Amino acid sequence: MITGGYLNGYYETKTLDHLGLVSAMIDELGLVEQIDALLPKDEEKQTISHGQAVKAMILNGLGFAHRALYLTPLFFRDKPVDRLIGEGVTADQINDDALGRALDAVYNYGIDSLYGQLAVKSVHTLGLTGGIYHMDSSSFHTDGRYNSECPPQEGSDIIHVTKGYSRDHRPDLNQVVLQLICENKSGIPVLMQPLSGNSNDKINFRDTVTKHIAQLKKDVGLEYLVADSAFYTRETLELSQDLFWISRVPETLSLALYFIESHAPSLMVDFNQMSMIDLPCQYGDIDQRWLLVYSPEARQRSLKTCKKQFQKVSDKEMRNINALFRQEFACQADAEQSVEKLQKQLKLTELTDIEYKEVARYSKKGRPAKNAKPDKIVIQVSAILSSDSSLFQKKIQQKSCFIIATNQLDSNELPNSKLLKIYKEEQKVERGFRFLKDPLFMATTFFVKSEERLMAITMIMTLCLMIYAALEHRIRQALSQFDEFFPDQVGGLTNKPTARWVFLYFKGIHVLVIRKCEEMILNLNEHQKKLLLLLGKRYIDVYS
Repeated sequence: MITGGYLNGYYETKTLDHLGLVSAMIDELGLVEQIDALLPKDEEKQTISHGQAVKAMILNGLGFAHRALYLTPLFFRDKPVDRLIGEGVTADQINDDALGRALDAVYNYGIDSLYGQLAVKSVHTLGLTGGIYHMDSSSFHTDGRYNSECPPQEGSDIIHVTKGYSRDHRPDLNQVVLQLICENKSGIPVLMQPLSGNSNDKINFRDTVTKHIAQLKKDVGLEYLVADSAFYTRETLELSQDLFWISRVPETLSLALYFIESHAPSLMVDFNQMSMIDLPCQYGDIDQRWLLVYSPEARQRSLKTCKKQFQKVSDKEMRNINALFRQEFACQADAEQSVEKLQKQLKLTELTDIEYKEVARYSKKGRPAKNAKPDKIVIQVSAILSSDSSLFQKKIQQKSCFIIATNQLDSNELPNSKLLKIYKEEQKVERGFRFLKDPLFMATTFFVKSEERLMAITMIMTLCLMIYAALEHRIRQALSQFDEFFPDQVGGLTNKPTARWVFLYFKGIHVLVIRKCEEMILNLNEHQKKLLLLLGKRYIDVYS
């Protein structure tokens, strides 16, 4: 088979792979047309429109390129550009200038506003409006210093690239934070916000409730907002009385610790069986339901982590105790002071039957003479050591249970089982962040020339996630609707393939260009053809 380039000026091959699926989904959602309507093209300066430039960056982001988005021009050298982006578009037109102008236009229009309009139209197109939405945030490392060495500017909408709490355990690197609200069924983000690297989730979530939730209720029919424990503060709950919310209760809350300590023993009668109890509660002057859940999986995790943690603490305490026992004090008062100080530090070990013994010390080596007088008398400490095993069991109970809160008091409208299921679907947002950080799709760090373009890049990244999630939803919907299946990774069949697997399955599809005028699709198998048929004409055309 011809693998690339020309053969005697007659043949040329272009790599299509799964990019036709991505291109068709972008077209199905009308992203290019909508962007071009909002960000008009400058005919004198631009050869491609802003919408086409954004489409090019999405294709790069979902292209298995292992390249950051700013390297997009290199990506299209061996791709059928006119087929993917538009008739008459060539690879050399997708250059740094075109992409930079598009990023500037995105920022100047307003990143939040532009993405919001694109997302609202997309979920309406896919019939996904109404119901449950999940809110979360994550951090992304950046290459370059940007404005990290300057103090943040008050009143500026430009994010501050700086160090902060890193979800990837890299507090030494500069970062930005991306906050998303995602639709429950598909995981499509309906709201995105780039934030400063040291931003606080509790404050950000409260600001989002204040500024955006009312509009999301109107635009996409938001009924329930699901979030992690950063949402659960008195101030945020007070501002959220006009919507139903579901949130994890922070384990540090004294009332939560009390409920877990009171009810965990009865919930954990059978370690292998999940159990739960519904508890009416009032917090922040707001009536709510608390669902206390025991999880066998959480218990298994806590057994491993707590054993390591307790062993580490115990070893440290023993080193400190042995050091105390070896220490020589000039007087008993000094010894008692050191014992008191150590006892305040001990968490697992207890000193009982403490004794302060006088010990004679001689300056000469060897055994002292029978009537020799000691040069000095020192005080040494001895004690019996004990530990309270109930502390370990109490910690296991705390880590094995968690509490979900909601202000939906009607258990018929929101049964406990449904409440738990909805909360667990918060993982869809977490999967979205893992996708954005997967080097197979996107670069985990990125670099562009300015903070403004960096903010625009976060929107491009979120658009990549939107298209990925939308494609996965459409593929699964089509297979289910027509009772069809797609090959899975172990030689079987499935009606719920991941978009990632479908992308890999489409690898090796090429466009053969003959005499620069005739084109032929190579290596398209029957399973791929059937899926394209199920997805519709737009998808068939890209691979025809």
